[in-house]
Amino acid sequence: MASAWFRLLLTGAVIFCTIATARPLPVHAPVPGGIAVIDLGAARQPRPKVAYQGRPVLVTDNEGRWTALVGIPLNTEPGLQSIEMVQGNRTMRLPFRVEPKEYPAQYIELPKGKERYVTPPPEDLARIERESPVLDRILAVWRDTDQVDTDFHLPVDGSLGSPFGLRRYFNGEPRNPHSGLDLVAPKGTPVKAPAPAKVIGTGDFFYTGKAVFLDHGQGLLSGYFHLDSIAVKPGQWVKRGDILGTVGATGRVTGPHLHMNVYLNGTKVDPELFLRRHLQAAH
Repeated sequence: MASAWFRLLLTGAVIFCTIATARPLPVHAPVPGGIAVIDLGAARQPRPKVAYQGRPVLVTDNEGRWTALVGIPLNTEPGLQSIEMVQGNRTMRLPFRVEPKEYPAQYIELPKGKERYVTPPPEDLARIERESPVLDRILAVWRDTDQVDTDFHLPVDGSLGSPFGLRRYFNGEPRNPHSGLDLVAPKGTPVKAPAPAKVIGTGDFFYTGKAVFLDHGQGLLSGYFHLDSIAVKPGQWVKRGDILGTVGATGRVTGPHLHMNVYLNGTKVDPELFLRRHLQAAH
């Protein structure tokens, strides 16, 4: 009887711990630029290794079940895709379907004096070329950890600006799609870490202006652009709510706002999929 009661207590403790450590996952949106949230089965064995298009994928314990969060590149054609899962000596391919999504166009007129951000002159092209490998090294970071907090809070108190994925035209010229989410707030508004992370890069770059990059673990990275000031240094650990810097208008912008990027398995995904719960509460 006593041993049965002890087993019941132990089972209850395990259930309590699982519930207490459960974290909201991003929204399942298997579209170009979205996230496929894929169930891998009960978490009775060590965390499996998963890859998509040759890149490692984030795998988290979601209430006792291994779950993969797969970032889908914006240029992916709709249709069947697959991930590769390795667990022990077993390798298997798991299919998933990418659904179509059309992103609207956005036409932006940069103010006088900002034309260089549409057609950079030679000195700016040289700067972009110098900065490119620096940014590539930052965005290639992979830190293997079981502790990945996917409950992203809003990094700034502001209104919604341009959404992710817009097909952009600057002064009538087609350019890359909008790679993140804009949150509009006055210059000087504090920008806060949305979740625990390690600062993996800071700097003042041609397009992003003053920027901070965070590593949340297993290839989940985030970036904060166009800052007026930076309050953290590479290598520093931050908690949710710690100040990273302040909203500004540096780089290619038309006015003060925060541009937030989120990366999964090396690809840019829609930040709103991580923030939707808190966006709905705030707006």
